[in-house]
Amino acid sequence: MTSSLPGNRDLPGSQYDLSTYWGRVRHAADISDPRTLLTSSAGLEHAKELVTAYKTGKLRDMTPELWNAKKIIDSTIHPDTGEPVFLPFRMSAFVLSNLVVTGGMLTPGLGTAGTLGWQVTNQSLNVAINFSNANKSTPLSTSTIVQSYFMAVSASCGVALGLNALVPRLKSLSPNAKMIAGRLVPFAAVASAGALNVFLMRGEEIRQGIDVYPVLTDEEKEKVETGEVELKPLGKSKKAATLAVGETALSRVLNATPIMVLPPLILVKLQQTNWLKQRPRMTTPVNLGLIFTTSIFALPLALGAFPQRQAVSATSLEAEFHARGGKDGLVEFNRGI
Repeated sequence: MTSSLPGNRDLPGSQYDLSTYWGRVRHAADISDPRTLLTSSAGLEHAKELVTAYKTGKLRDMTPELWNAKKIIDSTIHPDTGEPVFLPFRMSAFVLSNLVVTGGMLTPGLGTAGTLGWQVTNQSLNVAINFSNANKSTPLSTSTIVQSYFMAVSASCGVALGLNALVPRLKSLSPNAKMIAGRLVPFAAVASAGALNVFLMRGEEIRQGIDVYPVLTDEEKEKVETGEVELKPLGKSKKAATLAVGETALSRVLNATPIMVLPPLILVKLQQTNWLKQRPRMTTPVNLGLIFTTSIFALPLALGAFPQRQAVSATSLEAEFHARGGKDGLVEFNRGI
């Protein structure tokens, strides 16, 4: 993100009001825009030059070109490391990366091997995305990553296989209700394991804490911009980390819910129509189309649920931060995505 580039002058956080849900949704739609994946190395460097020029005072006003440069950097550069996030694991690639995996998990009539294979693939992708977009002020060890990966895979496979075995035994359900319940098994596995995955992959943040900064007044921001004052973290907070990881886990469930629920339910209805009965080979393309369409809208709605740069009262954190809040007694931190 732009915070990792040289210069003391901060860019506006967004074109939209990030204090409102819909403002954050529109901002998230920018960050997750798949078109930013087409940006070349030269285009990224040009975007960096424009943003650096603004941060160092060479450019005074935000222009459409500068807003676009900010969009490219926000969707490409990690705010803590200043390095590009590996392309398949960026939020702008999330819809495309998940399309095939989600389509595989929602394929009707999967056997045990297919269920296990797609759950392992999905959790592998989740681990990569969570690791790539996590707050990097608290690095993860390789052993923690490996342990978290196997626990998340075990959880998702256990839930999927357990529910697949349970649903047929529910005698109180009609055959149609059993079919619908069976189609929703992947959602239960993905939602539970997805949330667990976030806590496992980012557990080190909760144990060690993440960097917390004071919220600056306008006067303090001017001093930082001129280089008169250097902005430094107040320390690491475990409570801030717990909030950041918890909200991220909840946003994963919010994202998975429409993607894993709506397409299979709509597909059940479509499979009862004469058009799809006469064209069984269209089942997979229709399924992928439903997943893609739902994902495009669901991702910004989920990402916008909580601010990425979160401000909270200093008194809600550990005692060491209570008297060190900035503007209105607030401190802020990078929640991660």
